[in-house]
Amino acid sequence: MRGAAQQGRPRVRPERVVADKGYSARTFRAYLRRRGIKATIPECVDQLAGRRRRRERPCGFDTTVYRRRNVVERCFNRLKQWRGIATRYEKQPGRYLATVTLASTLIWRET
Repeated sequence: MRGAAQQGRPRVRPERVVADKGYSARTFRAYLRRRGIKATIPECVDQLAGRRRRRERPCGFDTTVYRRRNVVERCFNRLKQWRGIATRYEKQPGRYLATVTLASTLIWRET
């Protein structure tokens, strides 16, 4: 029988969560803070105004980390322009992977 230390999957806690304004709610930020996870989430304009009104300090926002997220999203959007990738037209995993690899190579070559 396995010991208690070997049961289940290993727990992995992310160092940082990078999200868009849809996840900027106070409860979500509080949850991340309790878990000890850093958050890079831009705040909505009305949330910033409420913080100023309550005289609270603004949340830390690292623009360089958020900029890297934007690069990844733009890459996914360019991949989705390929019809076979966007609609999952290729049903076999090997062919789908080959299509993604080919599209990624062509996008990389253009830049």
